[in-house]
Amino acid sequence: MRLQYPLLSLAQGFRSLSEFAEHLAASVDIVFPVIHGRFGEDGGIQGLLEEYNIPFVGTGSIECLQAFDKYDASLELSKQGFITIPSFLVQGSVRDESELPKWFATNQLDPYSGKVVVKPARAGSSIGVKVAYGVHDSLTKANEIISEGIDDRVLIEIFLEGGSEFTAIVLDVGSGLDCQPVVLLPTEVELQFHGSGDAREKDAIFNYRRKYLPTQQVAYHTPPRFPIDVIESIREGAALLFQRLHLRDFARIDGWFLPNSVRMSSSSERKFGRTESGNIIFTDINLISGMEQTSFLFQQASKVGFSHSNILRTIIYRACMRFSNLTSFSRGSGHLPRRLKSSHISEVFSNSERTRKVFVIFGGATSERQVSLMSGTNVWLNLQDFDDLEVTPCLLAPTNENSSSADSIEESDVSSRTVWSLPYSLVLRHTTEEVLAACIEAIEPARAALTSQLRNTVINDLMEGLTKHGWFTGFDIADEPPVRFSLREWIRQAKEVQATVFIAVHGGIGEDGTLQALLEAEGVSYTGPGVTASKTCMDKVATSVSLNHLATSGVHTINKDVRQKEDLLNMPILDTWHDLTSKIQCETLCVKPARDGCSTGVARLCCAKDLEVYVKALKDCLLRIPSNSLSKAHGMIEMPNPPPNLLIFEPFIKTDEIIVSSKSMHENGHRLMWKGHSRWVEITVGVVGKCGSMRSLSPSVTVKESGDILSLEEKFQGGTGINLTPPPLSIVSKDALERCKECIELIANTLQLEGFSRIDAFVNVDSGEVLIIEVNTVPGMTPSTVLIHQALAEEPPMYPRQFFRLLLDLALERST
Repeated sequence: MRLQYPLLSLAQGFRSLSEFAEHLAASVDIVFPVIHGRFGEDGGIQGLLEEYNIPFVGTGSIECLQAFDKYDASLELSKQGFITIPSFLVQGSVRDESELPKWFATNQLDPYSGKVVVKPARAGSSIGVKVAYGVHDSLTKANEIISEGIDDRVLIEIFLEGGSEFTAIVLDVGSGLDCQPVVLLPTEVELQFHGSGDAREKDAIFNYRRKYLPTQQVAYHTPPRFPIDVIESIREGAALLFQRLHLRDFARIDGWFLPNSVRMSSSSERKFGRTESGNIIFTDINLISGMEQTSFLFQQASKVGFSHSNILRTIIYRACMRFSNLTSFSRGSGHLPRRLKSSHISEVFSNSERTRKVFVIFGGATSERQVSLMSGTNVWLNLQDFDDLEVTPCLLAPTNENSSSADSIEESDVSSRTVWSLPYSLVLRHTTEEVLAACIEAIEPARAALTSQLRNTVINDLMEGLTKHGWFTGFDIADEPPVRFSLREWIRQAKEVQATVFIAVHGGIGEDGTLQALLEAEGVSYTGPGVTASKTCMDKVATSVSLNHLATSGVHTINKDVRQKEDLLNMPILDTWHDLTSKIQCETLCVKPARDGCSTGVARLCCAKDLEVYVKALKDCLLRIPSNSLSKAHGMIEMPNPPPNLLIFEPFIKTDEIIVSSKSMHENGHRLMWKGHSRWVEITVGVVGKCGSMRSLSPSVTVKESGDILSLEEKFQGGTGINLTPPPLSIVSKDALERCKECIELIANTLQLEGFSRIDAFVNVDSGEVLIIEVNTVPGMTPSTVLIHQALAEEPPMYPRQFFRLLLDLALERST
């Protein structure tokens, strides 16, 4: 069996779906569809594959079509005897509004304020989901979904107050056409709210933003904090549902647990979902579970012993058993996943001297800690594929968030900070707080015992089916507890085992030279620039000062003014605004934290009123500034938590808007619209190499949704932001691009960067001169960040695992 990575160099276009299907029929053994939503889970791609007799993973087209439509699925669940949420269907352009008030009355909802959920019937599990109040608001929001083209079938459901949402992965371990579903340990979804700075929102639901952006708005608990009888009933019910709906291979099933204290009317003959502790309601069937690195599939699979590669191979081999031409693979002739070595420091120490020890550290206390977790997870997963490396994921734990500022947190006794060495399953979380809570939970005797008991139950269920298959050789992740160290102890341990530290701690001590200095003092090698360069680049003013003399070489700097948070809080806003605009000599300002990045706390200020809104957000410790709170339209602004002591003000550099449309395919597969009046565009570019000989990767032109400030989603949430890599020749000429890269390399070498870094700047599309914004010495390394794109644009392409290995090798070369 050929498990191929979709290389850019092998990308191929097709004029029609039939041509695409003919290509698949001739060139692949089996297809693993991972298209979410329309055409992926509604039977579209499955029907195409069936028509051409192409083997594929997952449920058949007819079954997908029924399960994907939330209304049809709800009717079928009710028919099968499951408790369901009362719902009302709004369909098509003609809608009978007289029936909805009757439905409100039947379900004892106030027609003016009754709280309901309005969602597309056929748009996945989180797209377009809204909360509405009363009949009129419900119809208005249903019509919005229809008019926006999301779906012409809209479901209105009762809002389940007081319930707890969960999701469960179902894995089929049967043989051939026999179905034997086993439900893994479910995950509880907890919406979180943080004091006055994050007041309980009226639309507090598990929507797309909460699901896919790593913030503290959501926490996950695997296994859920439910009574055991409820967990067992969820697993039993999800398995039965999987069978009754004739699903195949795997699926994710979402639902709610409602304690007995929550009223839920249902007919007495329905039996599935009732427990002594409350009712269980299954709501959404996801035919293709999320496939991001920390998605529920991998979280829940890792809790019972599956690595990423092993769970995917298990699903694929199970699918192969349905197809006669693929039975040789299901009997074990394919390549099996190698057993992963332990991720713990104590066991790393005892392994063969031929392997290099690598500690990947991520987390920290700044507002960048969640992106740091994403970066560290990505680095760890890529590096662990090398047989000569022993890679240990490590969390630099968040500190006391009640401290007055992020700056004071980072300036405390750093050597006593806590570092956790993590087992595989505890890394796969969405926030550092989740990882930390999971660590503490894992060493708490009662909770650890319960998790172990539930884990063993699932493993026994899996083994009943999997041991029948010749390709299954067992689970490859041990059930291990995390290990806690002080930062000082952790560094000494790294020295003892001669480990190289891969730094993925964004901001704070990970980027200001502090961690680098501690490692150097013990002679421990590490990735990225050294102490001096890190200190300089963390201080954006010092960065500008260091580069001021390069103007004649085409490198220009931006005038900046640094202010203390307390001064901003205590000075009259109007006086501060006039003083800032006078000193900076610009009427529109950009404000950003002095020690943070990743678009947190970065805003465009057009007037004193905007400054007042921003300062109030600092004063009130807001976690986010709502969309369009400032005079210029903008998206939600995530704020550093806690607020920074130092803020930088600088001129807002206005560039011409670049619009990317896929309606007409042109350069880079898109149609570009750019007026080019200012002749400046924003770029971000990675630099790689040794000190004094840094090399610029191909720059990326950043395209901003609002044309102003890159949001957190645009930078780090897959499928949201747009980066044009390399810059289209219609925008930046070849000569200007070469001059730009020369300027970037001059900046890197002047600042004595080494290893790798990311430089953000504006470039003049005619001359190639650059106007420096900032330098990130520990740049984002998530799967969606531009460094990955730029490495892939190299000749030959550097794929993520090769890129991270290069950075590791550069660190080792420096130390020797």
